[in-house]
Formats: sequence, C-alpha cells, structure tokens
Amino acid sequence: MGLATFDLAAFEASEGAERQRIAAELDQMCRETGFLVLTGHGVPAQVVSGMWAAVHDFFTLDAADKAKVAPPEPGAPYGWIGPLKEALAASKGVKTPPDLKESFNGGPLRVPQNAGAQARAFCYRATPYPDLAGFQAAWDQYYVAMEDLAARVMRSFAAALELPEDAFDAAVTEPISALRALNYPATGDVPEADQQRAGAHTDYGTLTILLPQAGRGGLQVQQAGAWIDVTAPEGAFVINIGDLMARWTADRWVSTLHRVVAVPHQPARKSLAYFHQPGWDVEIAPLDGSNAYPPVRSGPYLMEKFQSTGT
Repeated sequence: MGLATFDLAAFEASEGAERQRIAAELDQMCRETGFLVLTGHGVPAQVVSGMWAAVHDFFTLDAADKAKVAPPEPGAPYGWIGPLKEALAASKGVKTPPDLKESFNGGPLRVPQNAGAQARAFCYRATPYPDLAGFQAAWDQYYVAMEDLAARVMRSFAAALELPEDAFDAAVTEPISALRALNYPATGDVPEADQQRAGAHTDYGTLTILLPQAGRGGLQVQQAGAWIDVTAPEGAFVINIGDLMARWTADRWVSTLHRVVAVPHQPARKSLAYFHQPGWDVEIAPLDGSNAYPPVRSGPYLMEKFQSTGT
C-alpha cells in the first residue's frame, strides 16, 4: 500500500498559503487512512543506527539475561516482555492466542515534581535498562529524538486542524510517552489459528512514530474490510493516529486497525515504536465542543488500555 507522504521539513519551512495547502493535505491523510510516511524529520542517522545496534545486542541475549529486566509484576509497563505474554487484539475485545513477539519497553526520562502517586506507580516507573555497554545511552538518545519529533508533528497536526500551531503545546509539555523495541522471531510452520506477530489493534495515544526494519514486511492496515500491506522507504518513519487523537478530533481523524501478520517461514523482524501520550492529568475532550466522547484523563485512560492486553 502506497501511503501518502508528509514532508515535515517542507511544512516547517513554508509560509502563508503554501503552509495552509500542506496542512490541508495532512488533514486529508489523517481523515482517510490515519497512516502516513514521514520524511523531512531531521532525526540524525547516527541516533537511529545506534538504537538499532543496541536493540540487536539486547535481543541476542539469552532468555535468562533478558529476564533480569522483566517487569517486576504483571501489569507493570517497562522492561522485557517475553514471547507469548501479550495479545494485542484483546484491547479490541477479541480473544486470540498470544502474539509471536517479544519487546523491551521504556518510559519517560524525567518525572515532574507534581506527579501523583498513581502516575508514579505506572508511567513514571524507572526503566530497568539491561547491563549492556552503550544500551542506555543509545535508548535515551533515541527517546529524546522521538519526544522532540512528536512535539513538532503535533504542531503540524494543530495546523491541519486549523488551530493555532501551539494549541497542543501545553498538553504535551510533560508527555507520558513510551518507547518499545519489538522483535518478531522467525516463524516456522503455520501458527495457531488467529495467531499473529501482533494481533489486530489500534494504538492508544495521540500518535505513534514507527520505524520498521528495512526490507522486512508484515505490517498491515485494514481498509474497506481488507488487510493491505504497508511499506515505507528506508530512512522514513511511519506515523499513525491513535485512539486518543480520534477522540480529540471527534472522529474527524481515524485510528486505523492494524496488525503484524504471521505467515509460515518468515525471517525475524524488528521495529521501533514510540507511542506519544499527553501528560497524565491532561483532559481529552472533543475539540469541536461536541459530546461525541466523554472527557477522559490521559494517564488513567492509557493505563486501562495497557493492562487489558496481558495474558
């Protein structure tokens, strides 16, 4: 599937009518599919390559070493989540076998002084970094780059929604975003019925910045009831709208069902996903003033969604 491309650098360099034109095109992308290819992002290549190297080193550890940084109890969000521990389709109320993947997950790099007890117990937990040379430095550098990029994308989103470009700034000053490195092991024969590498789901937050491993397919989005393969050129990110942004825009923008499909004899595949989420106490209510959705608080909404996917 050829996703539409949004050049963030071109938007940021534009003015007047040209800026409005580019913003309107972005609005259309978010209305039609909720997925787009992001170029002109400005993330340094060495930040990306350093992250890939760190993630490769982690996933080549044996299970006993990875288990040293597993979440301390069920429902805790950060650390190594091993194979067959999640079923993402459960977040949509669909029961499937566990997903064929493992992941390492980390959260915000700083804790606001006014963070409450519930926020500290969930999204502001410390990330349990593995004892690997250079891992934490590479991870944190990539997280900072994604946090900055997400803030810039949110400004372009404000323009696309014909709002002042700083309309979302206050909401995302202290985001509770999570970064996830995913490893999908090579597949053998046909998996269990309805088992996928990542079950069909929508993302929970405002937007996801996804970096798939170059040359490895498997990501699919649902369009008109059919599953369509998604590809992106090397060096570009894939952005998709999450459920919270759909609520915020009263479904003007779509949070699209997607999955990572499992078929026999696939090679291993990795990806990096940054899940952008407004601050814990930010109230999300439809921007158009309608009652299309009741207001929700960003943090508790995220926690409930996350905890629905464990097995």
